[in-house]
Amino acid sequence: MRKVPRAALLCVAAAVSLSACAAGAGKSDQSGGLAAAPGKDDKFSLTVWSNFSGREQAEVTKALESFKKKYPNAEIKHEGSQDDDKITAGIRSGNPPDVALSFTTDNIGQFCSSGSFQDLKPYIDRDKVDLSQITDAVRSYTEYKGNRCAMPMLSDVYGLYYNKDMLAAAGISAPPKSTAELLDFAKRTTKKAPDGSIEVAGFLPTMLFYANRPPIWAPNFGAKWAGPDGKSALASPEWAEMLKFQKELVDFYGYDNLERFRAGLGQEYSNDHAFHQQKIAMMMDGEYRTAFLKDQAPNVKFGTAPFPTIKPDLYGIGFTTGTIMGVPKGAKNAGAAWELVKHLSFDTETIVTLANGIKNIPSTKAALADPRLEVDENFKTFIDLAQSGKLQGNPVTPIGDAHIKAIGDFATSWQAGKVPDLMAGLKDVDKQIDDQIAKSGK
Repeated sequence: MRKVPRAALLCVAAAVSLSACAAGAGKSDQSGGLAAAPGKDDKFSLTVWSNFSGREQAEVTKALESFKKKYPNAEIKHEGSQDDDKITAGIRSGNPPDVALSFTTDNIGQFCSSGSFQDLKPYIDRDKVDLSQITDAVRSYTEYKGNRCAMPMLSDVYGLYYNKDMLAAAGISAPPKSTAELLDFAKRTTKKAPDGSIEVAGFLPTMLFYANRPPIWAPNFGAKWAGPDGKSALASPEWAEMLKFQKELVDFYGYDNLERFRAGLGQEYSNDHAFHQQKIAMMMDGEYRTAFLKDQAPNVKFGTAPFPTIKPDLYGIGFTTGTIMGVPKGAKNAGAAWELVKHLSFDTETIVTLANGIKNIPSTKAALADPRLEVDENFKTFIDLAQSGKLQGNPVTPIGDAHIKAIGDFATSWQAGKVPDLMAGLKDVDKQIDDQIAKSGK
């Protein structure tokens, strides 16, 4: 349990404003020295950092402002475009925000094991918070080895997007369910110019481009990150099958030909995204893409489905991640910060309104079932996946995203034909990951 210094000491040391001190920034309650919640009429200020920008930042600011229904005199300053590096730098410099929102769960193990994000379990126990309100997969990616240092603020779920017109033109009436069908349909919907260059790719297999990241792909092949002994387990038939599938499609296009095509495609969150421009027929992506397509490419007729799997019994599985919230070490108003985190995590009206605003998936069971949630046919795919109980979250380790980067870099080399022995290469990656974890001492 991390105890917060008494208010007087905190205000002297950190030169906190009088309003924050009056709110009980570090004032302990009667439950073991935790920072107390502010009184309903107290005046206090909170600084929130997130990586949102533009329209999405405005929607998140509205959600933050809804906290004033409980605390009308609260002042909340929302600073966008703050990524994990900036959050970490703020914590190390002793000038963190009161609440930090991270776009990725890649660093949750590092945040928890290092104490960069405060342990929230004492607050949860004190306030008798029922964590079973949160879906299982989301609960798993917001803690590390029993240390719950973060809570979810909506989630992302990944599935298949397909261009209905392109599939129909190739004589295909339904989206692929198996990876064998995905391979076949990708070839049938690909179009090449007379010189052999790619005009339309049925499916773009390039690892680390768009949403083609190892954690997002792995569940569909039954690939696990660790074995029963806790060691890295990438040298397995499942990981090998995943990489072989991708390489077969790369070889169909020709690596150099594919790279030239990819180099001419638009950025992931721009109007020039390849799916928006109908340069690819199928892709892996999250539910948020439905909003981007509606806004940026309303003429594209598309459908969504669970991503194809290598085995029939895996169909309907998928990957989930999302925005996480924590109270950084050294936060000036930890008591009020926890109240805000709790509000954003469990207030159903706030969650549903924000989910409708930025088209993310609610992370509580009540919000998923709320009739106010706006669900069309394509968004329903992701709601159904979220409620399936079959989703898997990010692998959590104390080395941040180093393990993800290691397999991602290896997959890139494999696709380029630079790996002579697949299994031997995967064993080398396992050793690299295990050595880094051992060195971390966590």
